[in-house]
Amino acid sequence: MEALAGLSLIIVIAIVVFLLVLFYYVPIGLFITAYFSGVKLKIFKDLVGMRLRKIPPHIIVRSLITATKAGLKLESGKLEAHYLAGGNVDKVVMALVSADKANLGLSFERATAIDLAGRDVLEAVKMSVIPKVIETPLVAAMAKDGIQLKAIARITVRANIERLVGGAGEATILARVGEGIVSTIGSSETHKLVLENPDSISKVVLSKGLDAGTAFEILSIDIADVDVGENIGAKLQADQAQADLQIARARAEERRAAAVALEQEMIAEVAKQRARVVEAEAEVPKAMAEAFRNGNLGIMDYYNMKNIQADTSMRDAFSKPDENKDKSHNG
Repeated sequence: MEALAGLSLIIVIAIVVFLLVLFYYVPIGLFITAYFSGVKLKIFKDLVGMRLRKIPPHIIVRSLITATKAGLKLESGKLEAHYLAGGNVDKVVMALVSADKANLGLSFERATAIDLAGRDVLEAVKMSVIPKVIETPLVAAMAKDGIQLKAIARITVRANIERLVGGAGEATILARVGEGIVSTIGSSETHKLVLENPDSISKVVLSKGLDAGTAFEILSIDIADVDVGENIGAKLQADQAQADLQIARARAEERRAAAVALEQEMIAEVAKQRARVVEAEAEVPKAMAEAFRNGNLGIMDYYNMKNIQADTSMRDAFSKPDENKDKSHNG
């Protein structure tokens, strides 16, 4: 009896395991739901095949039901292929439904390509229906009169479904609009013209076709705020004047140093000449003594020379009466 009871328990467990495996690989509930929703699927070929291909049947079935109820005809095989390729089946189907209701003409192939390209296809469809506003960071530019202006622009864009694959993103739009604002302000004669007509910036920038090659279509560019910044022109002129002053000072210092060096050279040369004179004067007594010994110079010749020196000194004294008076007064 105990052996029979144990065998019965094993059989019950085996039956339960078999039923669990059967209902796992044969999702009867999904088949019934799909059938009453108008989705025609074969239980073994489609649902069991999905299990064997490692595809969650509920994702494919739910997407097919959503598409069928919205009036779209999709093939389960294409949804399975997109799932195996790493795509988001739910978002693709929702995007197709939204695009169909908005008459955007989005095909299944285009939607899957956008999704596999890494973009949010559902968000792109919503942006095609409801445009998005992008605000630029503060853009600073200088007019021709040297006054800096700071502007903020709001860009209204709409997603371009045809250019979503391979098209540039929002960063490119912001960069191009910022460049356009800088060039427009820079070409203005005065900053007052920009302040009086800020819409002139948006008109010029919008006319340049900045959305070319991007995933968006620019609908409008509106200048939200324009503020006056620094007087860059005056600041640059002041900096240039300061630089010129420093250069002039450096050159003047260079000339002064050259003059001082020349003066030192002249003083050194004069000192050398004086040394030579002193050296020559020191040789005179020796020469005179030599002349006395050799008989080339007599006593009378010596006294005549002394008289001439005394007479010369007296004449020099008489030729400078002012200096003599000054010396007498000071004494």
